[in-house]
Amino acid sequence: MNIKSTLCALACAATMSGCASFNTPSYTPDYNAIDALKAAQIGKVAVNTVQPEDPAADVNHINLRGSHLTVEGGTFASYLQQAITSDLTEAGVYDPNADTKLVIELLENDINVAGFATGTGVLVVNLQVLQHGKVVLDKKYSAHSQFDSSFAAALAIPNGQNAYPGLVKKLLSTIYSDHQFIDVLQQSAVK
Repeated sequence: MNIKSTLCALACAATMSGCASFNTPSYTPDYNAIDALKAAQIGKVAVNTVQPEDPAADVNHINLRGSHLTVEGGTFASYLQQAITSDLTEAGVYDPNADTKLVIELLENDINVAGFATGTGVLVVNLQVLQHGKVVLDKKYSAHSQFDSSFAAALAIPNGQNAYPGLVKKLLSTIYSDHQFIDVLQQSAVK
């Protein structure tokens, strides 16, 4: 294929991708973080519905150069909820009826593929731990990522799409490794 044909194909792909939507790959856990949760011997934990539930909320939309990044389950808040519930289940500490509950609000959520060489991701949540209805921890957590991007949308968009699960994994690993978070959950195991 000559250079003219290659450039034409890339231009067509970039033009056609403007209206498309791309599904986010499934979340895969960080087993080192899950092993650390198991070793910490924390108490049973429930997860309230991650907010905002509203699909129209800004944090539930990610635009990749005019294309929409979508998730199974409908919202990025539900994606995050499924990820944390999966991790806690894998660690053997998830109990939907537990007196200790995680209340999570998604504050910032973006994948940016506008850069010619580097894409970025940001995920910020406010997390509260409630024990018997009383707030015992109220803290913001964030994760930032960088990944290869490109001037060509045909390369940049899939890279952004594939970067999202890693961003979620990074956020959850940050939460699970926070000493305040672990201390509060260990106290619930004693009660």
